[in-house]
Amino acid sequence: MDKFAACPSWACAYMNKKVSDIIKYLLSAALAAALLYFSFRDVEWADFREGLQSCRWEFVLLSMAAGSFAFWLRGLRWRKLLLPIDDSISRTTTFNGINIGNISNFVFPRIGEFVRCGVITRRSQPADPSDPEHKKASYDKVLGTVVLERSWELLVMLILLAVVVIGGFDRFGGFFVDQIWTPMASRLDFNIWWIAAIVILLGVAALWALWRFRKTNAFCMKVWGIFKGILQGFASCAKMDRKWMFFAYTAFIWMTYWLMAASTMWAAPFLDDLTLIDALFLSLVGGLGFAVPVPGGIGAFHFIISLALSGIYGVPMEMGIIYATLSHTSQAITQIIFGFGSYAYEALKK
Repeated sequence: MDKFAACPSWACAYMNKKVSDIIKYLLSAALAAALLYFSFRDVEWADFREGLQSCRWEFVLLSMAAGSFAFWLRGLRWRKLLLPIDDSISRTTTFNGINIGNISNFVFPRIGEFVRCGVITRRSQPADPSDPEHKKASYDKVLGTVVLERSWELLVMLILLAVVVIGGFDRFGGFFVDQIWTPMASRLDFNIWWIAAIVILLGVAALWALWRFRKTNAFCMKVWGIFKGILQGFASCAKMDRKWMFFAYTAFIWMTYWLMAASTMWAAPFLDDLTLIDALFLSLVGGLGFAVPVPGGIGAFHFIISLALSGIYGVPMEMGIIYATLSHTSQAITQIIFGFGSYAYEALKK
């Protein structure tokens, strides 16, 4: 008899999910390794070491301090979305959720967005005292606020990037046209638009089926409940008190991102000719690197930053890699320190 014949269905499903997660992680890690290889393959290591030794490390510490302040500001902004759902959510809880989510992204890309939802739900008050398992800030509602927050962050980044590129097109436009748009356009053909149209139609059909059978089919009922919770998380934006604070937090967050990039730029003597506008541009380009689905942005961030410094400013690759390494490593260390600290706090707190 086959030894797997007696395997319960739930156990087989669990094993299949684990195998799928492992394959996804290996593919993500392989992509990160490939990007790291292409970033470092032309580096002259003697020049790289010499460049590191000439850096002004006090500015790296300033960048790390700005990064840690950004975590606190992100927690405050996220709390604005959560308060209409559960007004008992504390600033410390959202701060810890941000930090634990950040460190989780080093394990698996984008998993941190889901992990931090669990931190909030765990600390949320019960909607009914007689049913402690049913929380005010249920997981699906919290997930809705995360989707809204990340969508807003992406929109702001794209708007700032468009303003910077259009405002200084003679300086920055060539990088996007030659290094990003032209290679991407050359790989696209007419078929991709048919694929996009089919995907959109399937998505619309799936939403219609969920709504149509939301009361008669158990599966559709469950998925519709999750979807409805996410929409309720979105709706929390309309119920925010003092909405202007949400936008003020966003402005301050991007100012800290700007300061992080500028501080790292000031730490590198070979970038002394660059201005604050250049620092903002590098911060925005680095954000595109973190959008690539690799653990902690490793490889993708190094690749796009060194490419931008080389393509726009003529900075040698080994010098560009120094800036990228300083920026990414200082951010990673900050995230790890605060991530482990927040995890320990949440684990010890009853």
